[in-house]
Amino acid sequence: MIPESIRDNFNKWLLLDKGDANGITSAKLLSGGCINDCLLAYASSGSYFIKYNLTDKFPGMFNAEEKGLELLRNADYIQIPEVIYQGISGIYSFLVLEYIEAGQQKANFWDNFGKNLARLHSVSNSSFGLDHDNYIGSLPQKNKTHASWDEFMAVQRFQPLVKQSFDLGLLGREDIRGFDRLIGKLRNLIPEENPSLLHGDLWSGNYITASNGEACLIDPAVYFGHREMDIAMTKLFGGFSPAFYRSYNDEYPLEKGWEKRLEINQLYPLLVHLILFGASYAGQIRYILKSL
Repeated sequence: MIPESIRDNFNKWLLLDKGDANGITSAKLLSGGCINDCLLAYASSGSYFIKYNLTDKFPGMFNAEEKGLELLRNADYIQIPEVIYQGISGIYSFLVLEYIEAGQQKANFWDNFGKNLARLHSVSNSSFGLDHDNYIGSLPQKNKTHASWDEFMAVQRFQPLVKQSFDLGLLGREDIRGFDRLIGKLRNLIPEENPSLLHGDLWSGNYITASNGEACLIDPAVYFGHREMDIAMTKLFGGFSPAFYRSYNDEYPLEKGWEKRLEINQLYPLLVHLILFGASYAGQIRYILKSL
C-alpha cells in the first residue's frame, strides 16, 4: 500500500526524531486527491497524512508546498496542517503532514473563516510574488517578484498561460488580442493595494472542517498578491456562505466594486483549468473578455 522506499525513509526519521522504533504499523489509502496518492499512516508516535508522487513528474512540488504551508502557518491567523517531514526516496517524493481529524462546523464557522482569512491577508510584503516558484494544482506557477500588481498579473499570470493555451490550440489569436487589451487596462481596473499573503487556490476543495469546528486550509499555491484573487477563487465554483464575505469585509473591507471585478480575477484560475482540463473552459474565458 505504501511504497517501501517511503516507509523505510520515514521510519528512519521516526526513530531519530520521535524515538519510535516500531515505525509505521499500518496505513490506509485516502480518497479525494486528484494529483497525488494520499494515505493515513499510523505509528505509536501518532497518525500522519502522507502524500506522494513520482519525483520526475512534478519536480520540487512538495518542497514548494512545505514552504507555502509554513508561510501560512507562521502567520498564525488560520489553521494550517503542520509539516512533519518532506523527502525524496527512490523514485518518489513525499510530504508528511499533521493528520487533521474531520469535525462538524461550529455555529460561527463562516464568520470565523471570513475574519481569519482577512487577518491572513493583512500579512504583507515589499513586492508582489514570492522568492520561489511553486504549483497551482499540477501546473507550475511562476512567482518572480514585481513592484506593481498589474505588472505581476500580466507577466507572471496572464501572458505565460495565454501563450501555453494558444500553443495547445485551446485559444486563438483573437483571444490573445483580448488579453492584450485587458492587460493594457489592468492598472485602471484593479485598485492599488499592498501585497497580501494569499492561499492562492482557495476553492471549496481546499479547506476542511477540523475537529475543533474551524476551517483548516490545505493544498495552497502561495504567493503575495492582490487579495481579491483569493476572494474571486472562492466564488468561482459556487461561492462560500454569505456570512464568510460579510465577516471578511467587517474585518478588512474590500475596495468598492469588488464584486464587479470578480470575473477579471477569475481569469487566471480559468486559464489554469483550461490548460489542465481542456477546452470546456474557453467559452467562459471568452465571455469575460468580451464583457470587458
